[in-house]
Amino acid sequence: MIDQSAPPETQDARLSVRPGTGRLLVLATVFVCAACGLVYELELVALASYLIGDSVTQASVVLSVMVFAMGIGSLLAKRLRVRAAVGFGLVEAALALTGGGSALVLYASFAWAGGGGSRYALVGFSLAIGVLMGAEIPLLMTLIQRVSRQDAGGAVADLFAADYVGALVGGLAFPFLLLPLLGQLTGALLTGTVNAVAGGALVLWLFRRDLTTRARTWLILVNALVLAVLATATALESDFELAARRAVYGAQVRVAEQTRVQEIVLTRSAHGTLNLFLDGRLRVDGADERQYHRALVDPAMRGPHRNVLILGGGDGLAAREVLRHRGVASVTLVELDPGVERLARTDPGLSALNGHAYRDPRLRVVTGDAFNWLRSSRSAYDVVVTDLPDPGITASTKLYSEEFYGLVSRVLAPGGRLAVHAGPVATRPGSFWTVDATVRAAGLRAVPYRATGRGAGFAAGPDRAKGTGKTSSDWGFVLAARKDPWLGRAAGGTWSRVPGRPPDVPPSTLVHPRYGG
Repeated sequence: MIDQSAPPETQDARLSVRPGTGRLLVLATVFVCAACGLVYELELVALASYLIGDSVTQASVVLSVMVFAMGIGSLLAKRLRVRAAVGFGLVEAALALTGGGSALVLYASFAWAGGGGSRYALVGFSLAIGVLMGAEIPLLMTLIQRVSRQDAGGAVADLFAADYVGALVGGLAFPFLLLPLLGQLTGALLTGTVNAVAGGALVLWLFRRDLTTRARTWLILVNALVLAVLATATALESDFELAARRAVYGAQVRVAEQTRVQEIVLTRSAHGTLNLFLDGRLRVDGADERQYHRALVDPAMRGPHRNVLILGGGDGLAAREVLRHRGVASVTLVELDPGVERLARTDPGLSALNGHAYRDPRLRVVTGDAFNWLRSSRSAYDVVVTDLPDPGITASTKLYSEEFYGLVSRVLAPGGRLAVHAGPVATRPGSFWTVDATVRAAGLRAVPYRATGRGAGFAAGPDRAKGTGKTSSDWGFVLAARKDPWLGRAAGGTWSRVPGRPPDVPPSTLVHPRYGG
């Protein structure tokens, strides 16, 4: 019997199922909502890292702002406890719409408003989603107490157990299921749909007898509107993504695909040259790539070069430069992303640009992480070329660490040489000289050098796809060996030694990466 004199939040709910069944349904909803909430969180971190760069900073911003906002949401939810069922239904509808549409809006803000707009959008969505997620637990706590009377400690333990398990499922589903199968945009929209259905079903079915006719009508209309918006966005997602991609990369997008590692976009510029973007960064500029890759490869090839190892360089362009030297008997190329290798093999434009290097029987390709591969390698190489992403990108810092160069040193044959792409000298000297110091810390002698070109800087990490992406003035390299390496002179002045004494900068390690500006 209901005590009409008791506060509404303490009254037993009028359920059409047994209290035990109702309690399980509430906990199942907690599980689903927690999974959806963590997907929103990971989606913001992943998309912001891709669009803005510096994954450590973006993760810190999202997590700190969201946790702070969850505290605010918990306080605000106290006002909704008197009508916990209606409040929870409205909170879940708002969360489904905000979280489900966050990826679309964040991508749109980057495409049409630039990096500044996307940063504001990131903080705004982190705040909004955090407030709504923070409001869930207090409301669910009220609902489960109304469904099944139990001590507060037991109710809290049950809720948090369901919440943590749901977070685990959401955290695993995002990288292994949603992202590779659906992509970031569709994955977020589907998550929002699941969130809306779970929250709406719990309130409109389990607590329907506690709802007034007006409240029930409003909840049905709000949830129907949210589902309609998410369904419409899902139907138009392909057209939106195409328009946004054209706004970022230009109209001549030839290939665009999301692999398990990164997004690959191949475009043709207004001058007819090919451009390759990896996760939004201009990695290959067809107009100047030959000058860059010759500056990277040729100095290291001045000496014995029968066996050559290339770390990275799945586009095949460094391999092209290595294979044109006489005396090369074998080339081993270690590439993390099989999607880049497949594109370099099969795309007519890119395979022509790399001189059909993958058809050469001397080239052997290994798919895997360069760091882990070096740990198990027992071969010796006359030349090692590291054609890797810029050292300023967080994901690649371990490939510029003292530990990494120590592994490279182990596979160098006597008299072997190492060539490293070290980022631009003029605009990012701290990063460049840190690479030089790190190579030296690994026990190798190093010679820093640079090359310039009309579009120099296309390989730099922070340069974004929007616009030219050529904000740097040079490419920086380090030539290293166990004894002082000979740089030599380039025909036509393609490269030159960086003058002056290297500054006293600390090396980079796995536990303490340092890449200054």
